[in-house]
Amino acid sequence: MWLTLHPEEQIQRLRGHDTDKDDPVNGHTTHPPLRPVRGTARVAVVALALAAVAWAARAVWHTRLAVAGMPAAGPMDQGGGQHRPPTALEDGYHIVSSLGDAVTVLCAAMFLNWLWRVRDNARAFSGERPRYIWPWMYLGWIVPIMNLWVPRGLVVDIHRASAPGERLPGVVNWWWGLWLAGMLGGAGLIYADDTDDVIGRAYTDVGLLLAADAAVIGAAVACALVVRTLTKVQQDRLDRTARDESAGASESADVAARG
Repeated sequence: MWLTLHPEEQIQRLRGHDTDKDDPVNGHTTHPPLRPVRGTARVAVVALALAAVAWAARAVWHTRLAVAGMPAAGPMDQGGGQHRPPTALEDGYHIVSSLGDAVTVLCAAMFLNWLWRVRDNARAFSGERPRYIWPWMYLGWIVPIMNLWVPRGLVVDIHRASAPGERLPGVVNWWWGLWLAGMLGGAGLIYADDTDDVIGRAYTDVGLLLAADAAVIGAAVACALVVRTLTKVQQDRLDRTARDESAGASESADVAARG
């Protein structure tokens, strides 16, 4: 995400200024300029699709582990600090899990990059500072208890500022409900067991694990729809603003010509 930002913007965000600038001469605050969002939205949607595929691969491996059953040697953690050698299937799951983790990190970075942009646009639309200051763009996902509602609140506030008076799209609630189900189900999102523990759960309680996998996949799909929906809302407003400014400029030019 940081690679896509101008160095000055990075510094401003780290200082918590959120790119607002006070103008003591004119007595007003200048908000960040409106920026197009289609490009970052497309990247975020692709990343979310890859994340869904990665979690589907995990679900397939969870099923394969459950069907194969626990080896006769018992769980990988033998107790007393002793671990048995992994089977070929378990080794394969470690690879799938590592690749899935990398894709998840990439997805998070691309989603947050999009979220920053639509948040900045929403602030420019409303002329007001956001309810949640900039650190919550990151901390809201990981701080216990707060991560149960802050990320959804960020999206809700962006929609409210971008489309005043319009009803919140239902897909936002679907996304958040599925995300919480996957997170609290221990599917490997936050506060999860390590890979060996997940393998043990696949042998003994694969049903709950697959349900959590399904929730994560559903959350990724719903999140992609959220990105598309909010992007359309903002892009439509950006297009209207551009048309109004063009019409105003044309009218001013006509008046000047007649004068």
